[in-house]
Amino acid sequence: MAQTRVQNLTYAAPRETGRYQQRALIVGAVFMLLLVVGAFLPALGGGVEQFFRSYLVGYIFWVGVTLGCLGLLMLQHLTSGAWGLVIRRVLEAGTRVLPLMLLLFLPIAIFGLTHLYEWMHISEVREETVRRILNAKRPYLNPTFFLIRTALYFAIWMGLMFLLNKWSAEQDRTAERQYSRKMQYLSGPGIILFVLTVTFASVDWVMSLNPEWFSTIYGLLYVAGWVLSAFALVIAVMVYLATRKPLEGLVQAPHFHDLGKLLLAFVMLWAYFSFSQFLIIWSGNIPEETKWYLHRLRGGWGWVGIGLVILHFALPFVLLLSRDLKRNARRLATIAGLIFLMRIVDVFWLIEPEFNRAHFKFSWMDIVAPIAFGGLWLAFFSWQLSLRPLLPFNDPEFEEAIEHGRRKGH
Repeated sequence: MAQTRVQNLTYAAPRETGRYQQRALIVGAVFMLLLVVGAFLPALGGGVEQFFRSYLVGYIFWVGVTLGCLGLLMLQHLTSGAWGLVIRRVLEAGTRVLPLMLLLFLPIAIFGLTHLYEWMHISEVREETVRRILNAKRPYLNPTFFLIRTALYFAIWMGLMFLLNKWSAEQDRTAERQYSRKMQYLSGPGIILFVLTVTFASVDWVMSLNPEWFSTIYGLLYVAGWVLSAFALVIAVMVYLATRKPLEGLVQAPHFHDLGKLLLAFVMLWAYFSFSQFLIIWSGNIPEETKWYLHRLRGGWGWVGIGLVILHFALPFVLLLSRDLKRNARRLATIAGLIFLMRIVDVFWLIEPEFNRAHFKFSWMDIVAPIAFGGLWLAFFSWQLSLRPLLPFNDPEFEEAIEHGRRKGH
């Protein structure tokens, strides 16, 4: 027991974590207040409609970071790689932000549905064809069933998060191998549930903004995109922690090399799903399907798409091919930061054209919302990160994972 206390002290988060937590909370609170004030300033490019559109962009991005951490955590338990053990506590802290994201969904659930979703106003739709489609989908697209499904998604995610974090804490306390097996056994079916729930959540929360359109690969775009968002943030956090005690000297170049290779893989996976959807829909040339891309390729939206191709895929892909770059923590963090920023742009590109199909439109609230959510998210995350040791020191693979960095460090 004494040894456990020493290890807990040894691997405690850096002292400045509390300072960053306070700063993030202040930024999040101020920008969230600014966002709310903007809802009452339509003359300045705000208004209630714009508030909920920007709110949805910020929410979808940051709930994606949270759920991406959950998916990565289960992947790590299944693979038991050294790459995952050194980032496990960062991932666990990210998953424990989920209660905050559930709370932040309430404004959408209570006030936002009528402002965001066309299927809430079937009687007001003028086009007969569209009204017929919406009536056919009414058993699925109705507010009661929408909220029931959302509650089910969060119940599954919260259950997975709770058990994985609980067993990890028990492993720290007891050093028993049974908890590693429990987390591994849960992660197999857990990943299946993760993919299914993320798919349905993305369909409900985003794809139903345009209920006449559908894509069978749409959910996988969010599975890959949310995991990529989380992984990019985790790399940036690990680079920060690796330059400070207690992780200084423990997380080394080989660990970042592994993280860089996985980052490249996730970039390619996102690009594969994105291009596959585009190729299938464009080659099919069915008007009901291609109009989704037409709205995103015309009126200035096409330039955003080109930016995503270059900065979200092409540039990171080329740079991450370099072995030296992947082993250089600061350079890797720079690439991860670029990808993280482009993930926000991607979410904006997926959502905003549904409200402004004729031409590109950008509101100052579209910048405020992601910053507001980000500040609150990082404050909660920093608090959770400081509650547990930064490394799972009683994991059976711990010594091997640390030795992996030392053995290949030169």
